[in-house]
Amino acid sequence: MADGRSENHDERVPEFRGGMTMTKEPMSDPVRKNRVLLCVLDGSEELSIALHYASMRSLRTGARVGLLYVLEQADEFGHWAGVAALMREEARAEAERLLLQAAEVVKRLSGQTPILYISEGEPSQAVIDLINEDRDIAFLILAADTEGQGPGPLVTQITSRHIGSLHIPVVVVPGNMSDDEIRSFA
Repeated sequence: MADGRSENHDERVPEFRGGMTMTKEPMSDPVRKNRVLLCVLDGSEELSIALHYASMRSLRTGARVGLLYVLEQADEFGHWAGVAALMREEARAEAERLLLQAAEVVKRLSGQTPILYISEGEPSQAVIDLINEDRDIAFLILAADTEGQGPGPLVTQITSRHIGSLHIPVVVVPGNMSDDEIRSFA
């Protein structure tokens, strides 16, 4: 290609940009040919289950996995603006590090380089905004907490507050599934 990128998605190097930009252009065709399976890196223990499920599903269907990390907006403290900017910079560096770690897992399991997203804001709203922005996202894949009082904050917020506004299916994978179970259901 003229811009130096390989046409083979597997060889592309993820790139980070500000806001909700991504490593590819959104599709204008309403028929989804380049399906994306979106996982949210939320630091939960069950995240590995969601990544494994999405990777196996990608392997079976040819869809790509998308990984979203949401930076929660820091409060601005006026005269502490320099400190807030440094904190934001450090948080972004940590987000990039975590995304690249998760991308390695996805690449190893699915054989494809995932699409990486970084956003700022309230996590469930950032997920909804990204789904509305990138029409290639075909599924939201979350994993449920099996140890706590409920399925987890993100699953609860998405399924209770936002489910009616989504135009894609939400897959909630039980957080206690074995690798064999994941492979059989993906």
